[in-house]
Amino acid sequence: MHPFDIAQGFIEVCEACGESKVLKAAFGRSIAALGFKHFACCSHVDPLNPPASAVVLLDYPPAWVEIFSARHLDRIDPVFRFADHAAVPFFWDDPEFVATLDAAQKAILAEARAMGLTRGYTIPIHAPGALPASCSLVPDSQTIDAASLHAVHLMAAYLHEAAAPVNGQADGHHLSRRERQCLELAAQGKSDWVIGQLLGISDRTAHNHVERAKRRFGVASRTQAVVEALFEHLISFGDVLKAKKP
Repeated sequence: MHPFDIAQGFIEVCEACGESKVLKAAFGRSIAALGFKHFACCSHVDPLNPPASAVVLLDYPPAWVEIFSARHLDRIDPVFRFADHAAVPFFWDDPEFVATLDAAQKAILAEARAMGLTRGYTIPIHAPGALPASCSLVPDSQTIDAASLHAVHLMAAYLHEAAAPVNGQADGHHLSRRERQCLELAAQGKSDWVIGQLLGISDRTAHNHVERAKRRFGVASRTQAVVEALFEHLISFGDVLKAKKP
């Protein structure tokens, strides 16, 4: 099954039921089909003692979650701290990430590896009005293809939006036709240059349409703008899949 079909199926589950148990189970099944075996979509808090405004959905080994909570590792967790300021997803072996680690943080990652949490991939989530958050996934194989990574990026942001105690889906945003078209293509991972080529506009114009959509939703990333547009039914995955391709 194509990664976007898996993502669409997951989003349909989210729209049908917002219960945490249902969302967690559906996300687990979906990421397994994309080549991942564990996930933690969480606000950067103690997972066993979260504040009411936090999102905590994870299937990490229970023993590790108990250790993490008992030792208050959320305060120095290297993945949390790096994702607080990161704009794009990162692997746990990326040189830029590794270079930030101190001895205590290296020890945390070593303990996690001993429990099967290794070669992780983290998606920072900076949702308007929400606590800092991220979605980390542990792959079940050595390589994950680019389409699967992009699909899980959209799914993770959508999961966080669906699970959040309060979301902005009732804000009544409006998108122009061009903004919708650009977001549909951005949802496929298309660059500004490719979007411009497909729509017959300049890459700068394509960039400006996406930036205006981001400002309408009050978000910092194009992926979050796509998620907000999906959440408010301003675009659909059917539109995304039907969007022109090179």
